[in-house]
Amino acid sequence: MPILAGKTIIPDRDLSVSFVRAGGPGGQNVNKVSSAVQLRFDLYGTLALKPKVKERMRILAGRRLTYDGAILIIARTTRSQEQNRRDAEDRLAEMICTALIEPRIRFATKPTHASKVRRLVHKTRRSGIKKNRSSFISED
Repeated sequence: MPILAGKTIIPDRDLSVSFVRAGGPGGQNVNKVSSAVQLRFDLYGTLALKPKVKERMRILAGRRLTYDGAILIIARTTRSQEQNRRDAEDRLAEMICTALIEPRIRFATKPTHASKVRRLVHKTRRSGIKKNRSSFISED
């Protein structure tokens, strides 16, 4: 089933799902059932995302990005295979939605005249406080 992230549809051919045994506590269930999900998304091979979005996805993925350009999401929080699969798909969709938002361009601004005056007044006040702390010897 394709993943819907915002207005973008990720086709099944870009995804591969495998089920593995989850580690940690859980007793016999953990030892017998492969309930953990590994969702692999072929980031570099997909045609559903634009190059700029792919670059933002690469940054967002961090250490989840493999050497072959796939994003690997592992979900093993619940005992149910289906819930873990939904969790992995939701996490991927959330990552894609975040990458689809184009960051605003930040323009450098100059400080206003009032902010310069406030800074200088604060510096003068601070300087006076520090001068009053020093011990001085009067020449009487």
